[in-house]
Amino acid sequence: ATVSEPAQKCCTENIQPFLTSILEELMGPVSSGFTEIRSLFDKEVNEIIQGFQKTNDITKLKENVDQLMNLPFNSVKMEPCYLKVNLLQELLQDLKSRFKVYHIDFVIQRTQNFMQELMENAVYTFEQLFSPSRQADSVKVATTIEKVKLRVLK
Repeated sequence: ATVSEPAQKCCTENIQPFLTSILEELMGPVSSGFTEIRSLFDKEVNEIIQGFQKTNDITKLKENVDQLMNLPFNSVKMEPCYLKVNLLQELLQDLKSRFKVYHIDFVIQRTQNFMQELMENAVYTFEQLFSPSRQADSVKVATTIEKVKLRVLK
């Protein structure tokens, strides 16, 4: 009871007025990281479509979809996505001094983990939606891949 009122007053006066601007600043790098994830997924699926349209090879298509399933664990391809979030390091340094925010690396790592999880979910959903269509007429396969990609991106 003794601490509650001063703590509430401190939060109301010294933290709450800044929360909106803090969240906006933090969401910039987070949003750009997630946008990069979306772009990477889109690019990889487009390459699968283009490869299939050139060859019409169902076996190669299966290999490419299997490679897509490993995308969340491909550090080289995922690195540009993770780098977008590293900008949080600079933003959080200012918050650290002003609001005593600690464990900056943990915040960045958790954000990158969420990004990897999002990519895992995207490729898994893609594979699940596309899997029944693999045996379809090869003329329709490219169209089906595009439809599945758009469904996943939604």
